[in-house]
Amino acid sequence: MAKTKKITAAYIIDHYMDMIVSLKAKPDSIEAFTSTLKIDSAQFLEHFDSFEELDQEIIKILFDTSVATLAESADYVSFSKKDKLLSLYYTFFENLTLNRDFILITIDSYGTIFSTISLFKTLKSSFTQFIDSLKLETLSLNIDTLENIQKKSIKETAWVQLLLTIKFWTADHSEACEKTDVFIEKSINTSVELLNTQSLHNIIDLGKFLYSEKFNS
Repeated sequence: MAKTKKITAAYIIDHYMDMIVSLKAKPDSIEAFTSTLKIDSAQFLEHFDSFEELDQEIIKILFDTSVATLAESADYVSFSKKDKLLSLYYTFFENLTLNRDFILITIDSYGTIFSTISLFKTLKSSFTQFIDSLKLETLSLNIDTLENIQKKSIKETAWVQLLLTIKFWTADHSEACEKTDVFIEKSINTSVELLNTQSLHNIIDLGKFLYSEKFNS
């Protein structure tokens, strides 16, 4: 009996991406896709339960590859937190641009914005881990509950900012998506500076006062 060829996740991903770019559309079904590859559907299902899971994994791989690329740079360790974040954005969006046709077709296939957000579910986990690793400075609040809220808020704000940048990138038709690079620089600089503004201190002071009044009244 002939030995069944071992099908890897990488094999599926490579052929899936090539097929989508070639056809300008996603396969109609897992069966149609695996039939084209001359493999059993079961071999696909050993690695992915659905096209949605496969799409999520591809986006995550592009992000994780970006993080790994930065880690290989000897200079990266000495970067400031802001420069580490900027470098991550530039590298990730460079990888997205290298696979732009696939990404745009995939995003378009999800239709509504709410459905598209599900495409980035796995990416969110990797991205928030990266944000945690930066240990971005937070204001000293001396109230554990508010400290936790502040840290969670920073991660959620950073996540929304990434989604907005992806949205900007999808509509960027400039050469090599140069406008996206400008958008990244300006938005990251603004976000980091906001963490250190006196106005934010004043807002936090007001929040601490209201919090104290609520629990002492």
